[in-house]
Amino acid sequence: MSANDSALRLLAVHAHPDDESSKGAPMMAKYLAEGVDVMVVSCTDGSRGDIQNPTILDAPHPHRDMAGARRLEMAAAQKVLGVQHRWLGFTDSGLPEGDPLPPLPWGSFASLPLEEAAAPLVRLVRDFRPHVVVAYDENGGYPHPDHIMAHRVAVEAFHAAGRAEDYPDAGEPWAPAKLYYDIPFNPERTLRIHDALIAAGLDSPFAEWIARATENDAEGHRPWTSRHPVTTHVESAEYFGVRDRALLEHATQIDPGGWFFAVPLALRQREWPWEDYALIESTVGFPAEGTTETDLFAGLR
Repeated sequence: MSANDSALRLLAVHAHPDDESSKGAPMMAKYLAEGVDVMVVSCTDGSRGDIQNPTILDAPHPHRDMAGARRLEMAAAQKVLGVQHRWLGFTDSGLPEGDPLPPLPWGSFASLPLEEAAAPLVRLVRDFRPHVVVAYDENGGYPHPDHIMAHRVAVEAFHAAGRAEDYPDAGEPWAPAKLYYDIPFNPERTLRIHDALIAAGLDSPFAEWIARATENDAEGHRPWTSRHPVTTHVESAEYFGVRDRALLEHATQIDPGGWFFAVPLALRQREWPWEDYALIESTVGFPAEGTTETDLFAGLR
């Protein structure tokens, strides 16, 4: 795997197989159509996921080998998306439940020391040489241990990959130019679509999320909303269908009649034709105060 020096390159860091389809798939499809090299990283194998699709609850493969089932699903979704894909090779940590929460499984992704978990991503950044890295925010987009760890390793790799003294055995240094956080739960977007659904006489799947978005956690943060303002709207409505098709390939995780498909495609395209991001680090400047970007590669082309 070597970088194409003539192309712009984007690396999207995700926690589990299926996250790449639910977060940023239209954006990636748009940039692929423009000739950008796009790579998705799945940090974990998804082995501790539950079957979320009621139509396959009795399917033998995921009960016998969830990681293997999700590997096949990821391969199918990759074909839909058209991206390059790499596994970091870590074990899913699962979503702990209980009060107090139980310890994370030994050796799972979120239980590892940061340098151990970040090392393969540093090597990948130095090999693929992305200009733009897209990651989760500090809360992981939502508070799952693997999502939070995916944020941590992405930020570590973004900074360390360009420093020769860090991870000296992981290849030649490469410093990406821009780091973005994905903002999947933008309150403005969610409220607009919620209101449009109600106005159309349709049920909204967002009522519970809107209620949760106003609740603070023990640290005074709102875990279901980003701590960062949106700086960048990437118009990608014509690729929203790619997201839907890729999601459906993750059959163990996605209910075809569930939440992800509760909003009609045409309404999504009309009410909010963008995907939203926060620019966190940049060597080529930030948008002027009071303005937003329309391109993750602004300043690079």
